[in-house]
Amino acid sequence: MTDEREADVPFYQFTVPTGDPTLQHRAEVAAAVTKVHSEVTGAPSAYVHCSFVEVPPGSIFVAGEEVTGPRMVGIIRDGRSAAVRGQLLHGIADAWSEITGVAKKDMAVFLQEVPGANVLEDGVILPESSQDQGAIA
Repeated sequence: MTDEREADVPFYQFTVPTGDPTLQHRAEVAAAVTKVHSEVTGAPSAYVHCSFVEVPPGSIFVAGEEVTGPRMVGIIRDGRSAAVRGQLLHGIADAWSEITGVAKKDMAVFLQEVPGANVLEDGVILPESSQDQGAIA
Protein backbone atom coordinates (compact mmCIF):
# COMPACT_ATOMS: atom_id res chain seq x y z
CA MET A 1 0.00 0.00 0.00
CA THR A 2 1.40 3.39 -0.93
CA ASP A 3 0.95 6.62 0.99
CA GLU A 4 -1.10 8.13 -1.85
CA ARG A 5 -3.73 5.40 -1.62
CA GLU A 6 -6.79 6.17 0.43
CA ALA A 7 -7.20 3.39 2.94
CA ASP A 8 -10.52 2.02 4.00
CA VAL A 9 -11.71 -1.08 5.73
CA PRO A 10 -15.19 -1.79 4.45
CA PHE A 11 -15.98 -5.43 5.07
CA TYR A 12 -19.56 -6.43 4.43
CA GLN A 13 -20.62 -9.91 5.53
CA PHE A 14 -24.01 -11.24 4.52
CA THR A 15 -25.64 -14.02 6.55
CA VAL A 16 -28.20 -15.56 4.26
CA PRO A 17 -30.64 -18.43 4.85
CA THR A 18 -30.56 -21.25 2.30
CA GLY A 19 -32.95 -20.46 -0.55
CA ASP A 20 -32.79 -16.67 -0.16
CA PRO A 21 -32.46 -14.86 -3.53
CA THR A 22 -29.32 -13.11 -2.28
CA LEU A 23 -27.41 -16.35 -2.82
CA GLN A 24 -28.33 -16.38 -6.52
CA HIS A 25 -27.18 -12.78 -6.96
CA ARG A 26 -23.99 -12.64 -4.87
CA ALA A 27 -21.84 -11.00 -7.54
CA GLU A 28 -24.49 -8.38 -8.32
CA VAL A 29 -25.04 -7.59 -4.64
CA ALA A 30 -21.28 -7.34 -4.05
CA ALA A 31 -20.90 -5.00 -7.04
CA ALA A 32 -23.80 -2.83 -5.85
CA VAL A 33 -22.48 -2.62 -2.27
CA THR A 34 -19.04 -1.71 -3.61
CA LYS A 35 -20.56 1.03 -5.76
CA VAL A 36 -22.62 2.44 -2.89
CA HIS A 37 -19.69 2.44 -0.48
CA SER A 38 -17.36 4.11 -2.98
CA GLU A 39 -19.88 6.75 -4.05
CA VAL A 40 -20.96 7.60 -0.50
CA THR A 41 -17.54 7.67 1.16
CA GLY A 42 -15.20 8.53 -1.70
CA ALA A 43 -13.11 5.43 -0.91
CA PRO A 44 -11.68 3.39 -3.80
CA SER A 45 -13.74 0.35 -4.76
CA ALA A 46 -10.62 -1.83 -4.54
CA TYR A 47 -10.92 -1.79 -0.75
CA VAL A 48 -14.51 -3.01 -0.44
CA HIS A 49 -14.71 -6.60 0.78
CA CYS A 50 -17.93 -8.66 0.61
CA SER A 51 -18.49 -12.12 2.01
CA PHE A 52 -21.58 -14.34 1.89
CA VAL A 53 -22.32 -17.00 4.50
CA GLU A 54 -25.17 -19.39 3.81
CA VAL A 55 -26.91 -20.73 6.90
CA PRO A 56 -29.58 -23.44 7.21
CA PRO A 57 -33.16 -22.52 8.10
CA GLY A 58 -33.56 -21.94 11.82
CA SER A 59 -30.20 -20.16 12.18
CA ILE A 60 -31.26 -16.49 12.54
CA PHE A 61 -33.28 -15.25 15.50
CA VAL A 62 -34.63 -11.92 16.71
CA ALA A 63 -36.04 -11.67 20.23
CA GLY A 64 -35.73 -15.45 20.50
CA GLU A 65 -37.91 -16.05 17.45
CA GLU A 66 -36.70 -17.42 14.13
CA VAL A 67 -36.63 -14.98 11.22
CA THR A 68 -36.09 -15.89 7.59
CA GLY A 69 -34.70 -12.63 6.22
CA PRO A 70 -31.02 -12.09 5.44
CA ARG A 71 -28.71 -9.98 7.58
CA MET A 72 -25.62 -7.94 6.76
CA VAL A 73 -22.95 -6.60 9.09
CA GLY A 74 -20.66 -3.97 7.67
CA ILE A 75 -17.41 -2.99 9.34
CA ILE A 76 -16.22 0.50 8.46
CA ARG A 77 -13.63 2.85 9.93
CA ASP A 78 -15.04 5.17 12.55
CA GLY A 79 -15.28 8.89 12.05
CA ARG A 80 -17.98 8.96 9.38
CA SER A 81 -20.87 11.34 10.04
CA ALA A 82 -24.37 10.13 10.87
CA ALA A 83 -25.49 11.40 7.46
CA VAL A 84 -22.86 9.31 5.66
CA ARG A 85 -23.70 6.24 7.73
CA GLY A 86 -27.39 6.75 6.91
CA GLN A 87 -26.60 7.02 3.20
CA LEU A 88 -24.61 3.79 3.43
CA LEU A 89 -27.38 1.94 5.28
CA HIS A 90 -30.16 3.03 2.94
CA GLY A 91 -28.05 2.80 -0.22
CA ILE A 92 -26.99 -0.77 0.55
CA ALA A 93 -30.48 -1.88 1.57
CA ASP A 94 -32.10 -0.26 -1.48
CA ALA A 95 -29.61 -1.80 -3.92
CA TRP A 96 -29.78 -5.21 -2.25
CA SER A 97 -33.58 -5.16 -2.29
CA GLU A 98 -33.72 -4.05 -5.93
CA ILE A 99 -31.39 -6.84 -7.05
CA THR A 100 -32.90 -9.68 -5.02
CA GLY A 101 -36.53 -8.69 -4.61
CA VAL A 102 -36.19 -9.14 -0.84
CA ALA A 103 -38.23 -6.39 0.82
CA LYS A 104 -36.22 -3.86 2.80
CA LYS A 105 -38.43 -4.62 5.81
CA ASP A 106 -37.37 -8.28 5.66
CA MET A 107 -33.61 -7.65 5.87
CA ALA A 108 -31.39 -6.11 8.49
CA VAL A 109 -28.29 -4.01 7.83
CA PHE A 110 -25.83 -3.20 10.62
CA LEU A 111 -22.77 -0.96 10.54
CA GLN A 112 -19.99 -1.35 13.05
CA GLU A 113 -17.22 1.21 13.26
CA VAL A 114 -13.63 0.41 14.15
CA PRO A 115 -10.60 2.67 14.48
CA GLY A 116 -8.15 2.49 11.59
CA ALA A 117 -5.52 1.36 14.12
CA ASN A 118 -7.51 -1.87 14.52
CA VAL A 119 -7.13 -2.88 10.87
CA LEU A 120 -4.20 -4.35 8.98
CA GLU A 121 -4.74 -4.35 5.22
CA ASP A 122 -2.08 -5.06 2.58
CA GLY A 123 0.47 -5.31 5.39
CA VAL A 124 -0.18 -1.78 6.68
CA ILE A 125 -2.15 -0.56 9.69
CA LEU A 126 -4.73 1.88 8.38
CA PRO A 127 -4.86 5.58 9.25
CA GLU A 128 -7.97 7.06 10.80
CA SER A 129 -10.66 8.17 8.33
CA SER A 130 -10.04 11.79 9.32
CA GLN A 131 -6.51 11.48 7.86
CA ASP A 132 -7.73 10.49 4.36
CA GLN A 133 -7.08 12.91 1.53
CA GLY A 134 -10.37 13.59 -0.27
CA ALA A 135 -12.47 10.94 1.42
CA ILE A 136 -15.90 12.03 2.60
CA ALA A 137 -16.29 11.83 6.34
